[in-house]
Parts: sequence; C-alpha cells; structure tokens
Amino acid sequence: MIDLDTYHELIETLLRNKTRSLLTGFGVFWGVFMLVSLMGGGKGMKQLLNNNFDGFATNAAMIWAQPTTKPYHGFRKGRQWNLTMDDVERLHSQVPELDVVSPMVSNWGTRAVVGKRTFSCAVRGVLPEYARVDAPKMRYGRYINEMDVAQRRKVCVIGEKVYRTLFPGGADPCGQTVRLDSTYYNIVGVDVSKGNMNFNGSADESVTLPLTLMQQAYNMGDVIHMVAVTGRPGVVMSDITPHMRSVIARVHDVDPEDDQSVMVFNTEVLFGVLDSLFDGVDFLIWLVGIGTLLAGAIGVSNIMLVTVRERTSEIGIRRAIGATPRVILGQIIAESIMLTSVAGMCGILLAVVTLQGLELANTEDGILAARFQVSFWQAAGAVALLVALGVIAGMAPALRAMRIKPVDAMREE
Repeated sequence: MIDLDTYHELIETLLRNKTRSLLTGFGVFWGVFMLVSLMGGGKGMKQLLNNNFDGFATNAAMIWAQPTTKPYHGFRKGRQWNLTMDDVERLHSQVPELDVVSPMVSNWGTRAVVGKRTFSCAVRGVLPEYARVDAPKMRYGRYINEMDVAQRRKVCVIGEKVYRTLFPGGADPCGQTVRLDSTYYNIVGVDVSKGNMNFNGSADESVTLPLTLMQQAYNMGDVIHMVAVTGRPGVVMSDITPHMRSVIARVHDVDPEDDQSVMVFNTEVLFGVLDSLFDGVDFLIWLVGIGTLLAGAIGVSNIMLVTVRERTSEIGIRRAIGATPRVILGQIIAESIMLTSVAGMCGILLAVVTLQGLELANTEDGILAARFQVSFWQAAGAVALLVALGVIAGMAPALRAMRIKPVDAMREE
C-alpha cells in the first residue's frame, strides 16, 4: 500500500513531467480504448449477424426439386419434376437420423387486403412442425396448430411488415379477417421474427396458412415445393445428405448423383463458416488490442527511465538519508502503475460511452438489436491487465533507480 506522503509525491512527480506523462499516457489510453471498443464491437456485430439466423435450427437442411442436369433411365436432362407428400413419408421411414420432416408450399405476389389497405406478400403453407425448424416469434396470438391442419381452418399468421402495413394503429389484429386473393382468413397470430434465412419468402413479408388448406385453396394437389428437415442430436447433416438425395431421386427417375436436381441446402455448413469467421475476428481483436497496449507500456517504461535519469540526485539523497532499495523500487513501480491506470481508466470510460452510442444507434422501437457493451468481468480483466502492464513497465526503471548510489548521485550533481 502507498502512504499519503508517497501519494502526494507521486502526484508532484507526474505534474512535473506532465508533458511526457500526457504523451505516454495517451499510448495506454488509446490501447485500452481500442481493446475494449473492439471487444464490444465484435460482440455486437456477431449478435447482429446472428440475428439474421435467429430461431433457425443449426442442424437443418432444405430440400427442393430443380430440372435434371443428367440423363437417367431413358429421360433426357432438363426434365421438370416435383416433390410430393409421399416423399415426406419416405424420408420419415427411410432416414431414421432425421428428427423433423416438414413440407412447405408457397405462392408469390398475393395481395393481402384489409379494408382499403393492401400489401403484396408471399403466402406459405406449413405444418406445425415447421416451428421446430424456423422458430416463430409471436407478438400476438399463436402459430398454426394440428387442429388447423386437420380441419383445414381458414386461419393465418401474418408477418411483421404485413401487420404494420395492414394495421398501422398497432392494435392486436387477432380475430380480424384478411383477404388473400378472393378468400377471407381469420388472423390468429403475428410473427415478428426477422431472420434472413428466407426459404419460399421472408417471414416478415409472408402470410402463413395451414398446409392442407393452402393445397386445397390453390389447387396444388399432392405437390409440395420444399421439405425442411432437422437431424437428431449428434447427427451431422452433411453425412446423411447423399442418403436423403438417393431416397428421393430413385422414385422420381432422377440420377442420385445429380446434386443439382435434388437440391439440399445444409445450414450446418453455413453456421460452421460463421463460427470460424468470428473465431478469426476475436483473435484479430485481441492481437490488435494487446499489441497497442504493449506499445503504450513500452512508452511508459521509456518515460520512467528518463524520469529516473533526471532524478538521479534526488534518489541518491533519499538513499543517503536512509531510504531502502525496496522503498525506491516501490515508488517507481507505483508511479508507473498510476500513470497506466489513470490513462487506462479514461480509455475504458470513453470506450463504454462509444459502445453505448452504438447500442442506441441499433435500437428500434425500444428494442435493442444487439448488445455492444463488454461484461463486468471483461472490464475487470482489462483493469488487471493495466496493473500488470504498469508493473512490467516500471520494473526496468525501478531496477535502475535501485542501483543508484549516493556517491554517484553527488558526483552527478
């Protein structure tokens, strides 16, 4: 601990060398500001990017049909074909590694009308299980359920943009009706999820119907446009992709090797790429931040060496009147810690204010899109790092000061 007299002496020393102290402290200040700002900024950017995939299963795959690109069983390439409900049953029974198998149908360019307000939207037909692939975020009401599908109820769930356009007052729309083409549907829920994993239409610009009702209303028969699947725990989707493709391809006379015909989009690969990307970003943040801090610490060490050289006579006199090497060592290191700590705390304060501004800029309708602030333990770790750097920066000057002898100090004078 530092006594009061030593504390006042430290302040006087720093004030005597205020120009050098300011220049040196700026290096530490900038290093801490960079480190904390980059840590918080990286955290916020990662959350913003993850918001684009919010609610979407990380072990999912989407399957859909495209024209064949290879001839097979006497059929030429370029043949059109469609998935059917039978394919859903085949995947259920023949690919035991799958957990959820949920079909989907779609229609684009539908006009949703409430009173005199209209919105051009996509209409999607799904089963309740689809919520386990792409989880909805309900502001009002509920999602499609089993009774809706079994009884072909004329109900729907509207997306956020549809809701804002058709109901600008912001009231609960559940129980009201919306016209899609020439058919009226009761609104049972509002889905405000904003994920950008858009398959067969963006969720916020879509109206969701029970699958069976939509197949009947749009005369689609047994055709489906896409199948969403998820794997059981521990299953790697890329390992079972060839088997899923083969199960579907062989009953439609499609070459099982024609991966452009039976399209399988594996989200597991996408999430793996994102994780690797942010691991690299985190490493770069620490590399830049700690590098800047070390540069500041080197500056502190240099200024303390100059200070010790200028104070040779003073230190020699202190030694002559009884100051022990331990006292001299403690004083120099304390000066170094004070200089780095004050500059570092100012850097942390400015970084926190900057990150708070970023949070305010990413707040919409009172809802925070991402948290940029660092945690308490991260800030505590930065303080501990500052103290350690202060000790390291002051060690060389302190050892030099310890070696000053009273006789050498008098000769210097």
